[in-house]
Formats: sequence, structure tokens, C-alpha cells
Amino acid sequence: MPSETDREHMAAALRLARRGLGNTWPNPAVGCVIVRDGQVVGRGWTQPGGRPHAETEALARAGEAARGATAYVTLEPCSHWGRTPPCCDALVRAGVARVVVATGDPDPRVDGRGLQRLREAGIAVELGLMEAEARALIAGFSRRITRGLPLVTLKLATTLDGRIATATGESRWITGPEARRVAHALRARHDAILVGSGTVLADDPDLTCRIPGMASVSLARVVADARLRTPLSARLVATAREVPTWIATRTGQKPAALAPYQAAGVEILTVRPGKVGLDLPLLLGALAQRGVTRVMAEGGAGLAAGLLRDGLV
Repeated sequence: MPSETDREHMAAALRLARRGLGNTWPNPAVGCVIVRDGQVVGRGWTQPGGRPHAETEALARAGEAARGATAYVTLEPCSHWGRTPPCCDALVRAGVARVVVATGDPDPRVDGRGLQRLREAGIAVELGLMEAEARALIAGFSRRITRGLPLVTLKLATTLDGRIATATGESRWITGPEARRVAHALRARHDAILVGSGTVLADDPDLTCRIPGMASVSLARVVADARLRTPLSARLVATAREVPTWIATRTGQKPAALAPYQAAGVEILTVRPGKVGLDLPLLLGALAQRGVTRVMAEGGAGLAAGLLRDGLV
């Protein structure tokens, strides 16, 4: 039975994991805390791009102090070779005596094998401490693995009378500075931002995270643009070599029409048309294939309606 101390250390591991949200894709954001004789000897969280893994980071900081220690990990340690060696093997080599895991890994390459490997090595394993919180953290990763789609957050702002813009359309924002700061903080926790071409035409947005100290966050910018209306002069196109920028357009576009965007550094995704605009499930599936786990949709009424209609939010 986990103790209150176990819960405190797992809560700390979850806080560490949250640091990685938005910059670990295609991998999940994971946190790890290593404790020996009541003292924290190592902490780690998944680094940008998904590696090194949280356990590797924590073990490196713990060094020899990891021997006989307890490791608190928010996600089942991986058991397969990918871009990094298996984390369960690293825990075994380090001589960790006990591993407390918040939730299992839905990836079929792991899915219980990591826990089995630890148990076979004589390590005491406990699963399920603060599982709901851990599952919420990896919701985007789980959705990509199990459904082939990213998790979508829809951001909408409305006036008191239910409008999303002023009657004249002249106002760029109907929200205040505090709401915009919250929106930028939300951006930093996602892998990609999705807007429609109408938003690009109306606002010419940067779609970056403009929070002090987080300018390095470079989430992918995605434009759903069935008719290829995005101006070549748009800020998104002008900065495409600095920040990943993808334009999703309908299949059948002529190569000559796509070439100027590609020359500017934009990646083109071709998607079958839907009833209105693009087939949004296919578009999101294409993003998932590129490793995207969490998408923040900031488009206008058309994009929002399409996502809601297709049950994608």
C-alpha cells in the first residue's frame, strides 16, 4: 500500500513531467524522482525531442546513490530499443530496489513488458499511484497510439452576445491581456497550433509562444487551407525556415502552385477534401503520423464547427 510519502514523491514526478508538455513529441512527457533513505538523489524529465528519457536523466543525477533506491516514474519504463536504450534496463543496471509507476504505457512495444522486465530482475514494482493524473498527462500520446489522432484543444473566445468578432471585423482581439497570456501558456503545452486560412488572411498571425523565457518553444504551425489562399507574404510563410510551418491543402494541387511555399520552407500536406474544406480526421491523422500528440486549434468559426461536428475535440 503506497504511503503518503510515496504520494508526495509521485506528485513531484508529475510536476517534472509537466515541464515537458509541448516539446517532447513524438514521445510522452514523463517525470522521474529517485529517493534513497528518505532523500531525493535524482530528478529527471523527458528532454526536448523526446530524449534523453526521464529515467536516464534522473539516474545520471543520482549516480551511485541510485543503488538500493526507489524510483517514482509517471509512466511505465520503456522496454524496447528505439532512439535510446530501454529505461527498464538502465534501472536494473543502476541497482534500483523498488519502482513505483503511475500508469502503464499504451504503446504496444511496451504495454506491461517494462514492468515484467523489472520484476524478473528482482525489483519490487508497484503500479497505479496517482494514475488518473498520469493518464491525463499522456492523453495526447495515448490517443495517437490507440486511435491514430492527436488530442485537440479548441480555443474560442466570444463576446457577451455570443459573437467571435466585432460586427465590423476590425478588432483583432475580443479578449484582454490576461486571457491572451493564458492562451500563450496553453500554446506552450501543445505540439502544434492549427488555424484555417481565413485566420491567416484576417490576422496574419505569428502563432508563436510570446511568454518571457519561452521564446525557444517552437511548436509546429499548421494551416488548413483547402484552396491554397495563404499569401506568400504572410508572416507564417516568411518565418517558415525558423519555425516548423505546414500548410494542409486538398489533393490535386498543381506542383507549380505549391513550389513557392516549399521554396520558402513550408511543408505541404495534401489531404482529401471533406464536405466543407478538408477532411479534418484525415488531416489530424496526418499530423499524428508525424508524431504530433497535442494540437491547439485557434481558428475561426468554420474550423471550430468542423472539429466539433466530426467529434475531434
